[in-house]
Amino acid sequence: MNLHTAWVSYGENNEYQGYVAYPKRAKATLPAIIIIQEIWGVDEHIEAVTERFAMAGYVAFAPDLYARDGQREEKLTRERVGLIKAFMESLPPSAWHDEKAREDALASLPEDIQQQVRGTFARLFGGLPMQDYVVQLTHTSEFLREEYAITKGQGVASLGFCMGGALSALLACHDDKLKGAAIFYGRTPADDLLPKIQCPVIGFYGENDPAITDGVEAFGKKMKDLGKNFDAQIYKGAGHAFFNDTRSSYHIESARDAFVQSLSFMQDVLAY
Repeated sequence: MNLHTAWVSYGENNEYQGYVAYPKRAKATLPAIIIIQEIWGVDEHIEAVTERFAMAGYVAFAPDLYARDGQREEKLTRERVGLIKAFMESLPPSAWHDEKAREDALASLPEDIQQQVRGTFARLFGGLPMQDYVVQLTHTSEFLREEYAITKGQGVASLGFCMGGALSALLACHDDKLKGAAIFYGRTPADDLLPKIQCPVIGFYGENDPAITDGVEAFGKKMKDLGKNFDAQIYKGAGHAFFNDTRSSYHIESARDAFVQSLSFMQDVLAY
């Protein structure tokens, strides 16, 4: 299928930008899916996922949460984030949060690379402004519903991965017009936000990702007690980031099933 792809500026002063994909042969407006990045930002993988959902007949839109006025700060450029992603992928999972193990591995790299990795690691894992990202995402859904010609008047849903999964859930808490939210191995919102959710939510998790998955049962119970619609799939043998086919954590059977289920979910929530 031929797709139209582009970078689009939006927001009150065009301060935001996002990567959009949709079928070139679309004859009318289409419903939209906001694809929310992992911590690695809008990279080639997120662009590919955006195109994958566009091929299913949607306008898929991936907002770049790290860019303002078309630019990213130096520590968050695609090149710098790609550098640290490659470094982290070279480590065993047990070393990701082990400072000594990381420093031992860094010591084998050239000094300039060490400094770049340390700077970007601190920026990414030192506390990102999640509330600012929620604000951008609410502007994104409003833009798609009310302004963007190919989606104006159509429903909008969200789907995110890891950090983006948490943001997909948070968007559901802050956008009462959102049609549905899909969470891929993302943390759950604070309890006091759950009553604000007005749309169905679905979650996909890896059995071998206890830091995230151990909280799913309690989240599901709270949602049920509040009369909210939440379904979850926990995949045996899968870990964190099982959907990302550029990483060693990729679990093809789980990724395939989650893709099929997420498409079915979007068909249901965006059909009206």
